[in-house]
Amino acid sequence: MSHSTIIIAGSRPWNRGAVEKLTLSLSAKVISVVDRKTLDEALSIGENIRFIFFLHWSFIVPKRITENYECVCFHMTDVPYGRGGSPLQNLIACGHKATKLTALQMVSELDAGPVYLKRDLSLEGSSAEEIYMRASALSCRMIEEIMTKEIKPKPQVGKVVEFARRTPDQSVLPLTGELDMIHDHIRMLDAEGYPHAFLEIGNLRFEFTRSTRYDGKIQANVEITEKKPS
Repeated sequence: MSHSTIIIAGSRPWNRGAVEKLTLSLSAKVISVVDRKTLDEALSIGENIRFIFFLHWSFIVPKRITENYECVCFHMTDVPYGRGGSPLQNLIACGHKATKLTALQMVSELDAGPVYLKRDLSLEGSSAEEIYMRASALSCRMIEEIMTKEIKPKPQVGKVVEFARRTPDQSVLPLTGELDMIHDHIRMLDAEGYPHAFLEIGNLRFEFTRSTRYDGKIQANVEITEKKPS
């Protein structure tokens, strides 16, 4: 593996530090890309690419890539449980406190590819971004393990449970419920990529972040803006 080249595709800011650290530790040449344009540019160079690893990638990966390269993504569930969109938010909404981070080969069916390995991942934390940073660091350790041990993927086993991608209107903060549920609702949306937990009252929009749960109450930051005309 010492002369191989890999591409690491990560479109979110929390990927950068972990990828930079991994690049220093691997003997393989690492090409880091952040969007579709830089991915296409990396592939056009004509190097012999061993793997393309996708870390929280926000774009559809076309078949011309998944069918011609060994593509590996990292999904935040113990697949085949939790295939589909918004895994972190769906897990927390279902009451999970921990999960598996799964490295799986990308195939035409979403999150249905064979599995390289799984590792424990805690869902505790004050924000989704904190959990994503933890998952990013773990993903990079898993990449190193896949590379050094030359792990071969194995088919998924178990009952398929699919998650639906969350819609923006699901970020509305519930007006009733236990405080733990309200805290979870705020923290699971506290990251780039989803509307923050919010309420709209009259012409005002209230967005909630940085939730802390203690002493029988929630303390959170709130940003108040005027609603945009529809």
